[in-house]
Amino acid sequence: MNVSLNKARVMIRKTFEKGAEMGLKPLSVVVLDAGGHVQAFERQDGAAPGRFAIAHGKAYGAVMLGMSGTAQMARAEQQAYFMDAVNGVFGGQTIPVPGGVLLRSAKGAVIGAVGVTGDTSDNDLVAAMAGIEAAELIGEG
Repeated sequence: MNVSLNKARVMIRKTFEKGAEMGLKPLSVVVLDAGGHVQAFERQDGAAPGRFAIAHGKAYGAVMLGMSGTAQMARAEQQAYFMDAVNGVFGGQTIPVPGGVLLRSAKGAVIGAVGVTGDTSDNDLVAAMAGIEAAELIGEG
């Protein structure tokens, strides 16, 4: 099972709405399927063009490691050599910080991940979780 395009669009729209409500800087949101492939991406007006790579790195690390960006950051603080090695294995594509959210089915299976960037990592996570909740999915941030 993967996250549907319809759910991905809902997550992006609601993440942007939460960002506006919170007064955040322009956000970029990527949704990946369970295999780490891009299902959808949008970048708000005014967001830097390099934000795709950051949003992707947050989500990619979550889906490929099966752990949230917050959990990855904690792991990096405890075992920097491990997370550095993992990032090498994945060609430098992971960014282990909040804002990378693992998506799970009601049965607990990984169905994809969301990556949000543009403001502080903690604010990115809050906006992401609002989008996930609106799409009636389970997010592990």
